[in-house]
Amino acid sequence: MTTPVLLTTELAGELFTAAVPLESTPVSRVLRDALDPGALSRIVLDSLSKAGLYITIAVGLTLIFGLMGVLNFAHGSFAMFGAYIGGVIMVLAINSGTGDLARFAVFFGAAAFVLALMTAVGSAVERKLIRSVYDRPPLFQILLTFGIVLVMDEAARIVVEARGITPRSRWEAPFDTLPSVLGARYDVLGSTIRGIWVFEIFVGIAIVVGTYLFLTRTRYGLYIRAGSEDGEMAQALGIDIRQAFTLVFGLGTGLAAFSGVILMWDPRFGASVPLSVEALLIAFVVVIIGGLGTFKGTVVAGVLVGFIDGFTTWLLPNYSAVEFGLLSAALPGEWSIPMASSLPEATMFLALVAVLVVRPQGLYGVEEVGGH
Repeated sequence: MTTPVLLTTELAGELFTAAVPLESTPVSRVLRDALDPGALSRIVLDSLSKAGLYITIAVGLTLIFGLMGVLNFAHGSFAMFGAYIGGVIMVLAINSGTGDLARFAVFFGAAAFVLALMTAVGSAVERKLIRSVYDRPPLFQILLTFGIVLVMDEAARIVVEARGITPRSRWEAPFDTLPSVLGARYDVLGSTIRGIWVFEIFVGIAIVVGTYLFLTRTRYGLYIRAGSEDGEMAQALGIDIRQAFTLVFGLGTGLAAFSGVILMWDPRFGASVPLSVEALLIAFVVVIIGGLGTFKGTVVAGVLVGFIDGFTTWLLPNYSAVEFGLLSAALPGEWSIPMASSLPEATMFLALVAVLVVRPQGLYGVEEVGGH
């Protein structure tokens, strides 16, 4: 006979105690269910797809802060603009008779256009606005980029409302342009997964490899790494650090917009004005956990946060909050606690808090990065 575990909690001033057999506690049950091949495959693929998305969203912010030391609060707004611009191109160029290959071709063409357009816009923003506050306290940079957020978000709201689209709800039309191979669901070891997840994994891998090669195999990548280590020494050696600033800020905003094009197709996000806040929060969580300005830290933190999010997303529809409290047998019905739909987001921030408590500079961070 198994010895039960006595569990006690206090709710509304009343103590509740339950004798729960160890082998039937929710913790052991969750672990057993999570290791089931079907559930495990779903968790892993969902987590990897989110990791690919989160790295894609955050890598631009990492590049900007790593060299320039600028916390770009407009990063999420550029992602939101990318989602809407990419969505407009897809909706205008694709009809119900368009084949999957043509849809992929239009998508990658739209992504390349958005990347180039927003890189140019970001470079102009750096030259005309950001450059003027380099020698001022960081508060000026925060206020300036936050002002850009307000302008961009309000402009997007006005435009989409004028087109009869609800700004605070995701725009559904781009989902109809999704190729059938990505919109379909597939059975893997008894669990259902989405085709878009595999696509996002490959996109995330391509972004990581492309960014790594850019930083390690190109002249401007060398400038960026040199400037992030010691900007004054790089400038003394003849590197035009101001031009590097312009390029990096433009590239960072372009990558943010590119991530928005991916989010446009993802049913977990979609194009909407609030996407700017969602993308910004994800980017900051990943960048801070990994360490401000470190590409390696961003990749590791993106995978870590992706798995945390993926695991808690799997938990959400399968287990009640009462089970997580280990007291489902003891609590009266009126005290049952519904599971909050924001649990995955909450666990991301709990991970952020835990990392900051243990290692304030992040997993791979240093005491000071960037500089002018």
